[in-house]
Amino acid sequence: MKFGKMRFTATLCVALSSISLAQAGSGNGEVTFIHMGDLHGHLIPHPNVRSDGNGQSEGGLARIYSLVREIRQAKPRQTLLVNTGDTLHGGAEALFTQGEAMIKVLNAFRIDAYAPGNWDYVYGADKFIDYFADSKPKANWHAVISNLYYDNYPGAEARTGQHVAPPYMIKTINGLRVGILGFTSDRGPQAGDPNITKGLKFTNGEAEYEKYAKLLREQEKVDLVVAISELGLHGNLTLADRIPGVDVILSSDKHEITPKPIVSRHGTLIVEQGMDGQVVGELTVRVKNGKVVDKKYVSHRITNRLKENPAVAALIKSVRRPYVAGPQFRPGQFRNPISGAPLRYPIDSVIGQTQVALYRSNFSDEAMPGVIEGSSHDFLTDAFRVMTGAQLGGITGFRYGTTVAPGPIKLEDLYHYMPIGPQIAKGELTGAQIKKTLEGNPQGEQGRVNEWINGWTAGYSGLTADFDPLAPQGERVRNIQVNGQPLDLNASYTVAGFYFDLIPGQINRVPAKNVTVLKDKDGSLLDGTDVVKRYIESLPASTVTADNLRLNRIRLVNPLPKPEHGIREIQPLGSVAK
Repeated sequence: MKFGKMRFTATLCVALSSISLAQAGSGNGEVTFIHMGDLHGHLIPHPNVRSDGNGQSEGGLARIYSLVREIRQAKPRQTLLVNTGDTLHGGAEALFTQGEAMIKVLNAFRIDAYAPGNWDYVYGADKFIDYFADSKPKANWHAVISNLYYDNYPGAEARTGQHVAPPYMIKTINGLRVGILGFTSDRGPQAGDPNITKGLKFTNGEAEYEKYAKLLREQEKVDLVVAISELGLHGNLTLADRIPGVDVILSSDKHEITPKPIVSRHGTLIVEQGMDGQVVGELTVRVKNGKVVDKKYVSHRITNRLKENPAVAALIKSVRRPYVAGPQFRPGQFRNPISGAPLRYPIDSVIGQTQVALYRSNFSDEAMPGVIEGSSHDFLTDAFRVMTGAQLGGITGFRYGTTVAPGPIKLEDLYHYMPIGPQIAKGELTGAQIKKTLEGNPQGEQGRVNEWINGWTAGYSGLTADFDPLAPQGERVRNIQVNGQPLDLNASYTVAGFYFDLIPGQINRVPAKNVTVLKDKDGSLLDGTDVVKRYIESLPASTVTADNLRLNRIRLVNPLPKPEHGIREIQPLGSVAK
């Protein structure tokens, strides 16, 4: 929706950010935060096959709602339900409805506050404003965003420099005035449209963190300052260590599970809830005279011990019905809004089998840690390489949480792996470019030489290498072999990977030469999921096996640094190689 058509009043941000200073709370009492984040389009349960899973399924919004209801009933008038980002993207239902499937279900949760994530912008700035910043947003989640501004947004040029949504809100809970300060990710989605957030400006949140924490304390006279933030655990801890004034940070972005709150040097409590609905946090803080004097934290695993709430389960069934097998599914009725490819088959179609668990989330102190390699990435890059005839298959590094247990592979599993609508293309990269993708950057602009912060190694097929996490960045990847031969930094290699029409001439967002997009026999468009589906069907008995999926392509020559704060999800925060 363009700004000129919005029912958006000029005083919205001011009105919501200048609530009367009167009626301050007593400064004594308890409040419980029910915290979820990084749901990534996961409506239904999914298996957990890594070492902490015990073979059980996790997640599912109907189960999560049962837990939310249980906590609310146990602590009436004391709870705040907070969702921190990356909700509208990650699965077929979210993709084909441009996020509205998630909105329809989560609107029933009565979310008290929301901090959007980078992937919540994936359907464009107009959609984002329609969902979160209109006078009557489609998502009734009460978005608060202090570090997002209009920047020559079409139809709203006069609002340049103004907040897109209120920077904070104040809630009175159980006699406490709670100030809730929101932060979105400071980067847009890394998808196929370079102009996807045109008209919006992001900051890193540091200035807003200091400004509004002070304002909430000194002017609004709140008893508790809470940041809900999609700046990532490392980013949030960095802010909390530098700047006092915030009591609690409910964090998302990097998919870590905090088994207990991290405490910053100024006493800020920081928690994060993993990914895909696997965990929901329950943090109770007791406040006396405006100061946190006690806390209790429970990290709830969302397993089958929780019965699905019937009403939410019915909502989920309703939003899934057009996309799963049944009389309402019609081939070609829906098109991928990013690639334009049609949905040819029901998303619950079984397209093959696997004898190997497909995922990328082993702990940092285990064999083949997810930050280095994952069987899911190995599988996908094999498909890209084989189906295009390239020398190498490649995929950007990420530790996305989707898991396929040994057994059937469904089409919807592929949409969870590739939820951003890529096509698959083959192009030429130099050896130097390939090495650079393997070296990567630990954390965008925050990455520094010798510092290992939330980095994910790119995945490859047809390539092996040694990786030394203790070496300086740029020298970590060694002994790179392409199909058994040493990598030549000056030579060109054909590499197959993600392609988007809006950024032609790039493979996996890396400039490439002689790019050829994989098409169907009749020249029609193929989605990335179509390509991988056909690869599975080309395998003997349509089955992924240990023989046709060779693992351990990236060999660690030194162990990763030891986990800090009890977090084994990725790697320590800010650990420096020695």
